[in-house]
This record gives sequence, C-alpha cells and structure tokens, in this order.
Amino acid sequence: MHQALAAVHPKYDPQERMLKEPFRSPGYHTTLHGGMIHSTRSSLHYAVALLDTGDRALLERAEAILRRVIALQDQDPNSKTYGLWSWFLEEPLAQMSPPDWNWADFCGVALLQVALDHRHRLSPDLAQGVDAAIQHAARSIRKRNVGPGYTNIAIMGAYVTMVAGELYGWKEMADYAKARWRDFCEYTREQGAFNEYNSPTYTIVALEELGRMLLHVQDPDFRRQAEAMHRLAWEEIALHFHAPTRQWAGPHSRAYSTLLDDRVLALVQNATQGRVNFGVDKPAMSDIRLPLACPADLEPYFTSLPRTRMVRKQFIAGQPPVVGTTCLAPEFALGTVSRGDLWNQRRALLAFWGDAKSPSYLLLRFLRDGYDFAAVQFFSAQETGRVLAAMNFATDGGGRHISLDRLKDGRFPAEDLRLRLEFGGAAGREKLTAPKQVEEPWTRRLGAATLDLRCLDAVFADEKPRWESGGDKEIAWLDLVLYTGRKNDFDLKQISEAAVGLFLELGPAGARQPNPVGTRADGKLRLSCGQLRLQIPTRPARAGELQKAGLNHW
Repeated sequence: MHQALAAVHPKYDPQERMLKEPFRSPGYHTTLHGGMIHSTRSSLHYAVALLDTGDRALLERAEAILRRVIALQDQDPNSKTYGLWSWFLEEPLAQMSPPDWNWADFCGVALLQVALDHRHRLSPDLAQGVDAAIQHAARSIRKRNVGPGYTNIAIMGAYVTMVAGELYGWKEMADYAKARWRDFCEYTREQGAFNEYNSPTYTIVALEELGRMLLHVQDPDFRRQAEAMHRLAWEEIALHFHAPTRQWAGPHSRAYSTLLDDRVLALVQNATQGRVNFGVDKPAMSDIRLPLACPADLEPYFTSLPRTRMVRKQFIAGQPPVVGTTCLAPEFALGTVSRGDLWNQRRALLAFWGDAKSPSYLLLRFLRDGYDFAAVQFFSAQETGRVLAAMNFATDGGGRHISLDRLKDGRFPAEDLRLRLEFGGAAGREKLTAPKQVEEPWTRRLGAATLDLRCLDAVFADEKPRWESGGDKEIAWLDLVLYTGRKNDFDLKQISEAAVGLFLELGPAGARQPNPVGTRADGKLRLSCGQLRLQIPTRPARAGELQKAGLNHW
C-alpha cells in the first residue's frame, strides 16, 4: 500500500484537504476546460487508502479529507441533487452540465469502506458524519433507481444500498437492494452478457464491485447471484484477451483509451496470485482491499494463443440482437459489433497486431469538427478476419454524448465531417498514403498480417467524398472526408441519402481474392462479399428505426 501511495502523496493539497490534479474529463457533465482541479472521488479513495495503511500518522490526513469531502455533499432531501457530490471542488453541483447522478454510487462505495473497516478509529462526530453521508447517498440511489442495463451503476448501487441496509439494520433499504439485485441478475442472464459489454473500463468496475459484494454482503441468496456474475465478468475478460499483444480485443461498449492500461494486467497478475505473470509492477490503492480471484480454468487464456479462435456472443437481446464477433489469431485480433453507434467511448470496429512490447491498433471513428459524432449509427457482419461495415445517421442521435446532447429535430452545425481509420500504438508513427479515388483498394502490411480496405460506397447529400491521410506524434489516420469547409447548419431530415459502406480484411498476405460489392438503390445500401451480407437504410431517420432496419443478411 505504501508503494502505491508514494505516487499519490505529492498530489495532496493541505490547504484544501483534497488531491490536486490536472483537469481531465470525457467531455461532458463539466463546463471546465483545463487547469488544476480537486476531485471528490479521487480524494475519498485516497482517504480510504491512507486508513488502510494502519499508520496512525496518516489518520489525521484521512480525517481531514473526509470532513472536507462530506461537507460537499448535497444533504437537502428537498433538493433535486440530493445525495450527490460534484466532480470537482472548483465546480459546484449547480454549475455542472448536468450533475452526474453516478457520484452518489461512486462516493458511497468509498465511504462504505471507511465505515466497514475504520469507523472505530475515527473521531465520534466524523464517524456519525460518514454514516449520514452514506445514508444520504443510498436514498439518492434508491430514488434514481437506475435500470439493469446500466451495468456498472446497477451493480454499484445494489452494493451500496445492500451493505448500507445490513450495516445500519435498515430493512427497507436492504429489501430494496435485494429486489434490485435479483432483477439485475435475471435481466443479465436473459440478455446473454452485461449491457455495458466487453468494456476494459466498466467490466473492471463491475468486477471490483462484485468482489466487494462477496467481501461484505451477508445475505446468502444475494451472494450466490454475485458469484455467478463474478464468473461472467471474468469470462468476458479472458475470452477476449489477445495474449500475443496483451490487449483486450474488441468490440468494446465503453472505453476511455484504446491500448490496455497496465493496471488491468496488474489486476490479472494479482487475481492469479502471479501464476499469470506479465512482469507489470503497477500497484493500485485498491489492490490490497479487493482480492479478485480469477477462476483457474480461465488462466490459460491470458498466457497463450496457439491457434485462431473465434468468439461470437450475444450482448443484448432484441430484434435484431446486438452480437459481438471477435477473431483472435496469432497475428492479430479483430472485433466488431453487429449494431451500435460511434460515440467516443465505443470501439465498434477494433483491431490489434504486433507484440506485447509494441502493440498497434486500428480503430474506426466518425468525427464532427474533430470530435466523435455519436449520431452516426454502425452496422457490421464479420467472418474470421473479413468485415462488412456500414454507417448511417440518426436524426435523434447524440452529439458528443449519446443522450446528454441529442440532436434537435435532426439539425447540427459542422465545419468538418469525416470517417476516420485511426492507427495507433507503434503504427501511429507510420506515414500513410491515401487512395486517389474513393473506391480504390488500399492495402497495408500490419506486422505479420495484411490489411485490405475498400470503400464500397459513400454518399452525403450532394458532397463528393474523398480520402485524406495525416498524423501527429501519437496517431496516423486515413480519413474519408464527407464535408469540409465553412460552418454549415445541416438538417438530416432534409438529406435524402447519407451512408458509408466499407470492406475490411485482415489475414495472411496473398491468401485471399475477395470480391466485395456495394450497391445503392431503393433507399438501401447493400454490401456483400462471399457469404457475408449487410444492408442499411441510406436516408437519415430515428436511431431506433435505423437499428431495427439494419440487417446482416438480405
């Protein structure tokens, strides 16, 4: 623990009694844009870690942090943001755009660790303050009552309300938590996976909260269901792990970075008691608190990949369902999702290649004025390393976020619209040359594999799409530019056709003779290659209509 804390201690600001860090955010909820901030959640987790050391000299600092952060909670039961904290000291709840209701869950989890393991060490008035803050957070979570599709918060909120119910003899809250947890587990089994599927960020959050449940919840039925979900989380990680590159293969429902953080590799090392050894030394403050045992039969997936393996899994039930397809080959990993969108947290089409020391990736994105445009809907059909992918536009889709800033009546301003194939990792330092014609085949060697790419069709109103290439110090890109110029107010409801169709294949060089075809007629874009089929509407429409109309056969 002291080793993990060594890197955090210098961030402590004794004047504000919180951690002081450079600003960062996913681009929503906050109106701040830079500078230094004091994070409520990070400060609480730091306080927990200080207490976990057992060092009496650090107790005073932990108490100071707890007093400071608890005072920032909205504890007015009549307030719209009751039970919440703001993200940062510098931005009160009233200034956030909008406040993040998840902070009752995240901060409630941290405070429960204090109450469960360290309450007896705190000053009596502070102990009471911790208890009160937890109960305010639990009431907020119950009032919000998030659905089972919001995986990490559904799990986290069940943990907070159940443990608070048991800890304080709060039967009403415990009964709520049991019903909520039962509904979540039944729903997840019916879907086939967590709705926040295969997420390097939130599957780990889910795994950690499931570990907390097994550590702290007493109810036997609740625990049995948590054990099943704990197994499900580990299966998702192991089955999608690409051992040659040590990357978490796609598709990802939510991720904040594309290359895997060493923190996940360290977690696997600890969870296997070192039997899987990546040589990573990156301890986290929570490692000592959460023993997350990986099932022994899943350990081999993290160490080798002797032959190509396909993973095809239903993530979300529906008509049509959301299905992930992943090809894990010794030379590469390629994953796609059958339908979704291109929000900046999505990894709808993602490939890895190279080795563990210098992995590379290819990621499909769509940018509006340089930021991912969530209104773009994505569809694919994949067999081994061969993919047909198509995109169209939702009139009610998101802007920078899938729900916080939806388009109003299909309208949005833009100076630039482009589909991007982003090359990162080791490949980000390479120089790319764009095809001269939109439908010209493009081939590139990717380590021991070869990439074949073709645009089968591209249309956006009356624009003339073209390819461009470029790069910076970290990434290289190949862009299909749909529009660039003066700022324009686009109205999707007035655009008759807006769609892109791609063919992509990864595999051994010279082993293929694909003949992909794209045709556009009767308001449909139809793509085919061998047995693969994909069809989407070309006219912008509501997201629900587009998702139901997208077919991977016709």
